[in-house]
Amino acid sequence: MPRRASSPHKGPPKGPRNGPRRARQGPRWGLRIATGSSVLLLVAGGVGHAMVTGLSSDVRRVDPFDGLDTDSRPKVDNGVNFLVVGTDRRDGLSATQKERYNLGGSACDCTDTILLVHLSGDRHRATVVSLPRDTYTRLPPHKNRATGKQVPSRPAKLNAAYTAGGAPLTVRTVEKLTDVHVDHYLEVDFTSFMSTVDVLGGVPVCTTKRLKDSYSGLDLPKGTTKLNGGQALQYVRARHLDGGSDLSRMKRQQRFLASVISRATDSGVLMNPVRFNKVATTLLESVRADEDFGTEQMMALGQAMRGFKPESSEFASVPLADADHRVPELGSTVLWDERKAAKLFTALREDRPLSGPSPAPRGGPPRVEVAPRTIQVEVTNATGRRGLGAKIDRGLRGTGFATTGTATNARPVRPGRTTITYDPRWNRSARSLAAALPGAELVEAERRGARMRVTVDDPHQRVRRVRPPEVDSAPGEAPMRGDEVDCD
Repeated sequence: MPRRASSPHKGPPKGPRNGPRRARQGPRWGLRIATGSSVLLLVAGGVGHAMVTGLSSDVRRVDPFDGLDTDSRPKVDNGVNFLVVGTDRRDGLSATQKERYNLGGSACDCTDTILLVHLSGDRHRATVVSLPRDTYTRLPPHKNRATGKQVPSRPAKLNAAYTAGGAPLTVRTVEKLTDVHVDHYLEVDFTSFMSTVDVLGGVPVCTTKRLKDSYSGLDLPKGTTKLNGGQALQYVRARHLDGGSDLSRMKRQQRFLASVISRATDSGVLMNPVRFNKVATTLLESVRADEDFGTEQMMALGQAMRGFKPESSEFASVPLADADHRVPELGSTVLWDERKAAKLFTALREDRPLSGPSPAPRGGPPRVEVAPRTIQVEVTNATGRRGLGAKIDRGLRGTGFATTGTATNARPVRPGRTTITYDPRWNRSARSLAAALPGAELVEAERRGARMRVTVDDPHQRVRRVRPPEVDSAPGEAPMRGDEVDCD
C-alpha cells in the first residue's frame, strides 16, 4: 500500500492506516461530473442543507421521461446514471457577446455535448463517457415536437434526437444505444457555461502548442492561459483543430471540465457559502433538470464527493469503428465499434471501473492498468548486494518498462521492503509497476514528475512479468483517469 515519502507535511495523514498519504498536500480534484454546472450542483452537500434546499427550488425543470415505456427501458443498475447534455441555445447572450465569440447565426436547437455519467453504488467512483454528437443511430418512433405528428424510426445523428423530440427522445435514443438506464437528466446551455466560468474568475488551461481556429475565433498561445467565459466556450466548441476531429474536441472538453473543478476547489468556492451561492445561483439560471433531482439527491451526491480522489474518476469516449462513416443524406457520421462499446457499457451496468488490473490466468502474468512501455523507471540498489540493481533494471526492461538502463547504488541499510517513489498524479502507473515487483511498497512524493524511483531494499527482490492492458476506449486510447488531466 502507498505511504508518504519522508518529509514534513501539513495536517494529519489521510486514509486508513497504511493507506495513501502525501509528502505535501496539493490541490485535489473531486468528482469531475459532466459539466461545470452539474458538478457544482452536486457538491452542495458540503455547504449545508438549508442552502441546498433553496438552490433546489430554483432549478428549472424538464420531464425527460415523458412517454417512456417503463417495461421497455433498460433495467436499473447498481449505481446512478446521469445524462448530461450541453445545448446550442444562446438566447441569453447579447449581440456583442455573439459577435465577439463568433456565436452568430441561428442555434441548431440540438445537443452540442452529450455525456453519460455513472456514479458507483458505493459513491466512491465516477465514470464520464463522452458520446460523439455525430454518432450514427436510428431515432425511435416518436412525435415531432414541432408538428405533433407521429414520425417512424429513421437514421440520424445522435444530436438530432433533441431537435426532433427534445429531452425524452434524447433519453430514449441514448438508452437504446447503450442499454444503460438513465436515472437523472441535466441540461446546460451556452449562457450558463459562460456565466459560470466568469463568476469563478476565469479558468486556466494548458496547451502544448498554439491553438487557432478561425471558425470559433479561438486563438491561444502555447502554455497556460486563463480563459474567461467566452474564451472557454470557444475552446470547448472548436471543431476545426486537430484535423477537425470531434474526438479531439471531446478530449478538450474533458480536460477543461477537470480544470473547472480544480479552479473551484483552489479558489475556495466550495467551502465559502457566500461565493458558492453566487456561483450556484448564476449557473442555475440556465440549467434544467428532471423533477426527481432535488435536495435529497444534491445532499447525497455532495456528501459522497467530499471523499473523492483524482483516481476515483475516469473519462472515456465510446470506442469507434469508423470516425468518418458516410451515410446518404446525413453525410459524415461516427460509427461505434459494437463489440468494444458493448464491453464499456456492460462495465457501467455492472458498476465496474472501465480500466483496472485483470485477474491473472492460472499460472500466468497479471494484466496491468497502464502499458509498461509508457512508464519511466530508475533503479537504485540499497542492499549492498553487488549487481542486484542492474539485475532489477534488466528484469523490468525485459517485461516492457522504460528503465534508464543504468542502476545506481545507495548506502546499504537494514534489509527491508523495496519502495517505489512516485508522483500521485501517476498512481495508476505506480500500481502497474508495483505489480512487477512483488512485495514493493508505494511511496507518494508530490511533484516528482513522471519518472518513478525503485529503491531496492530487499536483497531477495525479484521481477515478475506483467501483461499490458486491453484497450477498451477510443482507437489508440485507454480510458483517461482523473490523474491524467493535470498539466504542469
